[in-house]
Amino acid sequence: MRIVVVLAFIGILASLASALVYLMKDQGKTNRTVNALTVRIGMSVVLFLFVLFAHHMGWIESTGLR
Repeated sequence: MRIVVVLAFIGILASLASALVYLMKDQGKTNRTVNALTVRIGMSVVLFLFVLFAHHMGWIESTGLR
């Protein structure tokens, strides 16, 4: 389960980095920055829903604060 979450987090960071590269290269003339940020938001929402689903199914457990 940790591998899936870590890979998704790396994908989110890669999408954010690509948006920064597109912003610097294109200087706002194309929609590539917006598309990369849209992908990042979509991946973040999917990751959040997956964590909720995994908790509901019992694949992961919450430990609470110590």
